[in-house]
Amino acid sequence: MSARARKPGTGIISEINMTPLIDVSLVLVVILLVATPLAFQSSLLLSTAAASRREAATAAAPDRVEITVLSEESVRVGSAVVPRPELARALGPAIEHSASRLVVVRCADGVTHGTFVGVLDEAHALGASRIAVVGR
Repeated sequence: MSARARKPGTGIISEINMTPLIDVSLVLVVILLVATPLAFQSSLLLSTAAASRREAATAAAPDRVEITVLSEESVRVGSAVVPRPELARALGPAIEHSASRLVVVRCADGVTHGTFVGVLDEAHALGASRIAVVGR
């Protein structure tokens, strides 16, 4: 008879059942994986511009501030191309003069995700109340 095989009533089983602990841990990991992206999205109030005529006409209002991320080093604010480090100097007054504080952001191909998110964060920090990300 092996050392692990016991007859009923011959001793106390001192092994800890790890299954419930592992189940709860995995459920918590899944919840965090689902909730983390939602927390980041809700902090920026992003809205995507659709291709419908009504939404395109609303987005075409002259009161918006348009930003195009051209490359890692340059950004176009309205019609002026500025170096990326000087974005705050060009974007701040444009947002101040905008009644709706709507910022529409486009991104060229080849620009890294970090640069794009950095521009979004900077626009939000400068007072943009709404940010619309426009795709192709």
